[in-house]
Amino acid sequence: MASNCQILIVSDIHYAGAAERARGDDYEYRDLKNLLSRHFVKNYRDYVWLRHPLRRNHLLDLFLERAGSPALVVANGDYSCDTAFIGVADDAAFESARECLQKLRARFAPNFQAILGDHEFGKLSFFGGRGGMRLAAWQRARQKLDLPGFWHVELGNYILMGVTSSLLALPALEPDTLPSERAAWQELREQHFADIRRAFATLKSSQRVILFCHDPTALPFLLRDDAVRSRIDRIEHTIIGHLHSNLILWKSRLLSGMPQIRFLGHTVSRLSYALSEARNWRPFHVLLCPSLSGIQLLKDGGYCTLDLDLSARTPARFQFHRLRSAQGR
Repeated sequence: MASNCQILIVSDIHYAGAAERARGDDYEYRDLKNLLSRHFVKNYRDYVWLRHPLRRNHLLDLFLERAGSPALVVANGDYSCDTAFIGVADDAAFESARECLQKLRARFAPNFQAILGDHEFGKLSFFGGRGGMRLAAWQRARQKLDLPGFWHVELGNYILMGVTSSLLALPALEPDTLPSERAAWQELREQHFADIRRAFATLKSSQRVILFCHDPTALPFLLRDDAVRSRIDRIEHTIIGHLHSNLILWKSRLLSGMPQIRFLGHTVSRLSYALSEARNWRPFHVLLCPSLSGIQLLKDGGYCTLDLDLSARTPARFQFHRLRSAQGR
């Protein structure tokens, strides 16, 4: 057996199939009635976050070309652009995610694992309050996209675990859900916690954990669970996505502990809540895998590798690899 191996990590691919591309890059703000809001979102997208979000499919192809032959590939969520804001319950977003996952599986299966991201479930739009989490999206993701809610892989003395952040962070995301579906979401969350508790309870004394979790908003909820908290020292690193850029991670750490802001709308309330709890990310030793595109401001997209000493005698080595062609668009 080899004494070490390499894990390849890719996150926030946001692939756009033909039906999502047809909706246009201005899908998020063109219907906003408030001109100031429309102007703000357009300029934020163009100069800070991401211009032309539906024209980034070439980055997945470039990643696949450069990937080599790692022992395992982990995709850390968000496979479509979620242009209808209801996740893969939307036919167009479903087709985008299906195409994206087909490419990944064709290249890497059987050595491939995938995490569910918030774009798979749906989320309220930044302005306008459109969309939200849908149980139909969960069912499609599980049954038709074959995305597991929880998985774990044993590699030497390492246990790699993949969790679903939107289930763990459900108390913070409840306003995104339909009242008629909340009891079902809560039941799914309880089942998910049961799977995680069993996995942590069976850890051997020699084993270390690498945790994969799309949205770090979930981490404080994990920390409150006795089974996880009692073995928190076993988690060597937690690999997150969602934030797209290390600049956003740095700002999140800088603002950790800020009070929740409840009077500026749903999105601000949700983001400020996550920041108020961000100090509780520390025990998880968080590392960010940026999106393939990065953000427009820095053009800092890419993917990551994690080199493991399978005996776990030396720490895992995490490295970011920039996709140069992500720049200039």
